[in-house]
This record gives sequence, structure tokens and C-alpha cells, in this order.
Amino acid sequence: MPKESWTFLTNHSHVLYCLSENPELVLREIAEKVGITERSVQRIVRELEQEGFLEKERVGRRNRYKLILKRELRHKLEKHTTIEDVINVLQGKGAKSKQI
Repeated sequence: MPKESWTFLTNHSHVLYCLSENPELVLREIAEKVGITERSVQRIVRELEQEGFLEKERVGRRNRYKLILKRELRHKLEKHTTIEDVINVLQGKGAKSKQI
């Protein structure tokens, strides 16, 4: 079976989803789950933190991440959608329904 060349969700959303499932994952574990390098995860986490999508808290020798669930997505087509909406869909909890 050929490897997928694209997915509907970005690596940024994959990283956020992993952290929503376990806010204490280490970056190496996220990299393994998402299928990208640890350095890429570091960059993504830094960007998400800088843009206000998550906060990092140091707990002992580890980091704990808190998603800012009410933060709206950045693209003009997605402005009506929050991080919480996306996470709920990925967790199978439903979402706002709109017919196109």
C-alpha cells in the first residue's frame, strides 16, 4: 500500500490533538505519534505557544501543556471554529453542523 502523500489535518493540528489527549507527553512521544521529527515538534509547539494556542508550564523536569480551547482558528474560512471544536470532532464528540 502506498504511503499517504497528504492528510486533511496539518501537523500543527496533530500536535494539538496529541496534547489534548495527554498534556504531559514529551516531544519525542509526540513526534513518534505524528510521524515527524522531534525538531519539527519543537518548532510547532513554539509556534503554537507564540500564537496563543497553548501554554507551557514547567512541572519538575517535564513540561505540561494547556490548550487554549476558546482560541479561534487563524484562516478566514475557519474563524468561526475554536480549538475546542476541532478537538471535539477528533474525539468523536461532534461539532457545530453546517450544510454547504
